[in-house]
Amino acid sequence: MANGDTDQDSPWKEALEHWFPEFMALLFPEIHGEIDWSKGHRFLDKELQKTVRDAELGRRYADKLVKVTNLANRETWVLIHVEVQGQRETDFDQRMYVYNYRLYDRYQVDVVSLAVLADDAPGFQTGDFRRGLWGCEVHFRFPSIKLLDLADDWRALEKNLNPFALVVMAQLKALERSEPRQLKDAKFGLFRLMLGRGYDREQILELLRIIDWLMVLPAALESELADELDAYGQENKMPYVTSFERVGFQRGHVDLLHHLLEKKFGSAYTPFYRQRVDSGASKEVIEWSDRLLTAETIEEIFSSE
Repeated sequence: MANGDTDQDSPWKEALEHWFPEFMALLFPEIHGEIDWSKGHRFLDKELQKTVRDAELGRRYADKLVKVTNLANRETWVLIHVEVQGQRETDFDQRMYVYNYRLYDRYQVDVVSLAVLADDAPGFQTGDFRRGLWGCEVHFRFPSIKLLDLADDWRALEKNLNPFALVVMAQLKALERSEPRQLKDAKFGLFRLMLGRGYDREQILELLRIIDWLMVLPAALESELADELDAYGQENKMPYVTSFERVGFQRGHVDLLHHLLEKKFGSAYTPFYRQRVDSGASKEVIEWSDRLLTAETIEEIFSSE
């Protein structure tokens, strides 16, 4: 996944870790049906990092490497790459090929590469890499899905009880680049849809956090949305949404602020300031986030003036 101006890598990574079988069932159902889920699955972050950190590969990004067992009782590694970057990347297919053969070369196991294009460029498609000369050829094909194509059947996503459908819907709404108040209404609509599906509390809280992370609003509208969600939770007798989930919203904002401060100020964002963010009240976190737009120094962010 390419780094962009916003931290959209993190919510996708967390969603994949939390709902990997559901992710596969929604976006790659045929492959999902070939996996023996009773054998469990395991994320192989260390194995992935050992491969992509090779100096020859340069600055490359991939998301998740997962070990599963297929129905023939054969160990298989699934490489998931989610591309959020909003512009065409000319060497994407080549990168997928490089990841695949490097992983196979190092570990000698079957590696299935899958790509999810979560960008906003309709013409950007992937799934096929070829190179060759004088009869010596390589042809690498891999399954790829474009989220924008799923937007054509929005009703199907709304009816799908798979929790990962809400992650996809949140990404698609974020890609629309609607004016902030429309985005706030769309975000509340997704929350209401989620709360009506009978998910357990853990799923609801995780989905609230991920949707909140993907569909970022101006601070004032975030506060307005939280108030609306409070009222909705009270009306529908969902106390964990009103009182407990306030903490979830706060945690999501804190995590995002940590990332942005580190990106803008680097080593100047010391543990002292990190502790201030972690212990800050909700209003303080929102105020510090607003100051980030114009501040030139880290001191300006936390000034009491």
